[in-house]
Amino acid sequence: MKFQTLSPLKLGFIGGGCNSAVGYAHYCAAQLDGEWQLAAGSFSRDERVNAITARQYGVAPDKVYADWQMLLEREAKALDAVVILTPTPEHEAMVCAALSHGLAVICEKSLTPSLAAAKRVRAVCEREQGRLLVTYNYSAYPQIRELQARIESGQLGAIHHVQVEMPQEGFARLQEGGKQPSPQAWRLEDQEIPTLHLDLTTHLHHMVYFLTGQRPLEVMADHNSFGWFPQVIDDATAVVKYSGDMTARYWVSKSSLGYKNGLRIHLSGSLGSAQWVQSQPEELTLNYVDGRREIIERGSPCLVANQIEFNRFKAGHPAGFIEAFANLYREFAMAIRHPDTSKGRAVYKDYGLTPAIEGLALMQAMTQSHNNRQWENLHGKNSTVAARGQRSVKRSYPAVATRGTS
Repeated sequence: MKFQTLSPLKLGFIGGGCNSAVGYAHYCAAQLDGEWQLAAGSFSRDERVNAITARQYGVAPDKVYADWQMLLEREAKALDAVVILTPTPEHEAMVCAALSHGLAVICEKSLTPSLAAAKRVRAVCEREQGRLLVTYNYSAYPQIRELQARIESGQLGAIHHVQVEMPQEGFARLQEGGKQPSPQAWRLEDQEIPTLHLDLTTHLHHMVYFLTGQRPLEVMADHNSFGWFPQVIDDATAVVKYSGDMTARYWVSKSSLGYKNGLRIHLSGSLGSAQWVQSQPEELTLNYVDGRREIIERGSPCLVANQIEFNRFKAGHPAGFIEAFANLYREFAMAIRHPDTSKGRAVYKDYGLTPAIEGLALMQAMTQSHNNRQWENLHGKNSTVAARGQRSVKRSYPAVATRGTS
């Protein structure tokens, strides 16, 4: 791994206490490559948790704040960015305040709990000429980057079908001693968009967006509640029609026993198909139109997965969830340092407001589709939407008979 030579950027946390679901993962990922120094925080409203977290994360006591407003007022000029790690319903006010203080903002998904709130964030971001990034960390696995490169090269031909799923069991599996599960309280209350979508579907939308560049047009969805909490949706399926004559099938669940995190994506194209499963993150399986099957690992001939920025140790030693998160934090640091370079602009395009707002529009349409029991058009009747800056595909087809390629 190439060592960081510039001084680390100064980072502040809002939320992310030692008792949170994601705080420690963000802390570890931000520190892994020396790009960031956690310099201040308002980690929890609980004074004791706030103090314990500061000690664990190595933050000086005089840089720990009882409320997030005070953190922004006193530290904005000293920080390069702030990370928002509070529950999704609290994001809007915190993101807008941080942007108004001139800070770059890194926000946990989902950006906001509703499409309307995300549009208000966009208005503030545009007014302040702000910088905002959202942590869709699954797309930073090396083999997902490899898959994106192979799609862009035309190796799979035109992508026409995507199957993407993320089943989990947390709302159905009993805890030790036969106790009912006890999720965080905010996850047991659905708002305009079910929390299930804000937690899981947001990742799946981004994965499809990141890999294919296609835009969702229409959706038919079905919601259910199978777990211990009938007041919230815990299982959903959807069929989504995309630009480029592509169809995607989504499945997200928190009530599917046997799955800790069953993230999987399968893409089918005119020349081949690909599959990646998060529980086997080092392997990308490719199947070609002439019958060949190939398993790509970081030790294989790769397009990008074996590049130095994705590797902290040699192949054969699996890189996982925290490393993928760290890949994002390294790219975010580069984008904040150099926002006007082509790489900086690409990071803001792939992790900024556009995918966040588009994802919320899709999740809102899924909810409306279930409620209305019909297809929902995301862009109005009879609209046509082009793919997101449709990536140019370099088609280098093999000299074999193909079926329906164009």
